Amino acid sequence: MQSHPHTFSCSTSHLTKHYLNNGAPLKTLVSLRKPLSGTGAIIRRFPSGLKQINRRGAINSATEPQNSSNNAEKTRKVVEHICLLKAKVDLSDKDEKDMLDFLYTCQYQMRGILAISLGRISNQNLENYTHAVFMRFQKREDLVKFYDNPFYLGVLKDHVTPFCHELTYVDYESQVEDDILPIFRKGEEFNFGVEFILLIGFKDRLLMEAANDALTSFEKLLMEFPSLIVQATRGLNFNHGSKDYTHAVVIRFRSSDAFDIFMGSSEYRDIWTSFTDTRIT
Repeated sequence: MQSHPHTFSCSTSHLTKHYLNNGAPLKTLVSLRKPLSGTGAIIRRFPSGLKQINRRGAINSATEPQNSSNNAEKTRKVVEHICLLKAKVDLSDKDEKDMLDFLYTCQYQMRGILAISLGRISNQNLENYTHAVFMRFQKREDLVKFYDNPFYLGVLKDHVTPFCHELTYVDYESQVEDDILPIFRKGEEFNFGVEFILLIGFKDRLLMEAANDALTSFEKLLMEFPSLIVQATRGLNFNHGSKDYTHAVVIRFRSSDAFDIFMGSSEYRDIWTSFTDTRIT
């Protein structure tokens, strides 16, 4: 068993009443590769060949209607699954490799898993997550069966939980272009680049209107950078075991440089500046 090499970077925070009342600015620390807010994970894929393919990036959400004028191609609903792990400090290289390898082979032991990425988180983060797993399922029923699958439960029992303090799950529905390569995340453009996972927690309902406005602007911004982005999805977290996170975004950037350009752009930072002026009464 052998998994693809990945490196993750992660940081954590939440948009809360406490932060807003104190007027704390929400900003991106690009040099540390921290996301604007929420939990961010970066998956680095190491290329084996040419890096650049001129293909339009796309972001879709299953929670909102698609604009036919801007999205002429057909789309298909998918279910995205994210798992963040906190490994014990004495985790050996062998146990780590076995853990990741067994998780990776889940896709060959059960139906419904369309794609998988996993690896170690390289940057420090507030909640001390050490590893991350991303999976794509065809439908919710497949995700439900995955959680109860005997092989997966055996992997958790023998190769994950003995070496981890905590697992956090986030699940959401989204849409992707109805074509075999984007659905299964196959093809040369998925063999390299940076995959960014952003988990956001809006803890106060009074923030939801502003949050939706910010996420809509974020989605529009992603569509303006086709040269930087291969694919992106976002949606509402429906996993009741991780209520701290309300939304999730997964973005595949074409390269580390593309990630740096996007995260360092003034357009990205400006999307969230409205939260710094928000007050809860």
